[in-house]
Amino acid sequence: MPSDQPTAGRWALITGATAGIGAAFAGRLAADGWHLVLVARDGTRLAAQAAELTGRYGVETETIAADLSTDDGCAQVEQRLAATPPVELLVNNAGISLNTPFLRSSVADEIRLLRLNVHAVMRLTLAALVTMTERRNGSVINVSSVAGFGALMPGSTYSASKAWVTNFSESVGQSARPFGVRVMALCPGYTRTEFHQRAGIDMSKTPEWMWLNATDVVDEALRDLGKGKFVSVPSWKYKLAVAGLRHAPRGLLDRVARDTRGRIGRDRG
Repeated sequence: MPSDQPTAGRWALITGATAGIGAAFAGRLAADGWHLVLVARDGTRLAAQAAELTGRYGVETETIAADLSTDDGCAQVEQRLAATPPVELLVNNAGISLNTPFLRSSVADEIRLLRLNVHAVMRLTLAALVTMTERRNGSVINVSSVAGFGALMPGSTYSASKAWVTNFSESVGQSARPFGVRVMALCPGYTRTEFHQRAGIDMSKTPEWMWLNATDVVDEALRDLGKGKFVSVPSWKYKLAVAGLRHAPRGLLDRVARDTRGRIGRDRG
């Protein structure tokens, strides 16, 4: 979304829209005058969010209650991306982490993670780009993570899924740019959301200085999208962390790798 283009009256679609970074995107875009298609699993929560945003900002809202870890859920959103009014900004925010290291995980849980974090991102990005490249206009933000730059949490497959999202977004962004379309990976660090609680991950040992605010993450993401960046890493402290992960000797990273999150049970949701 180039910063010099008007936003009022345009449509954005956000997955995982009812909480955390997704909800922050919804609030910011509504305040800027975007009409919204809000996607999440909880239809009741979606309806309340849509009513609140319409009442506060006067924008139009649509809701799609869909589980994007399923083919049917992805198909519902793909249909909207192919319909009118056209979606000019797609935010692929929905994602999960597992509260179980790989050696104690199950095939079903790992498949669910891959279907939501990887498969759905691929399908919805492709569906959006088909129409965006035809119109020579549009943007996609795929919410990835700083975790994707290094395997620092032993047994976590979340970081592997986010490494795919970042690489995918960079590659597709290069191919879409000649058509006037922007694709960007958003790679935040630890952000105050419901994400860790839903996964049953205890973050109480994480230092306060490491946390980001979801609103600040969204603000920086939209600035970086306007600048045409392929990858956005909010906050100077995480920019430094990514530089270290990219350039530090592999042996050093292997020695410091550890899971500091703690575990408080397992989310089967």
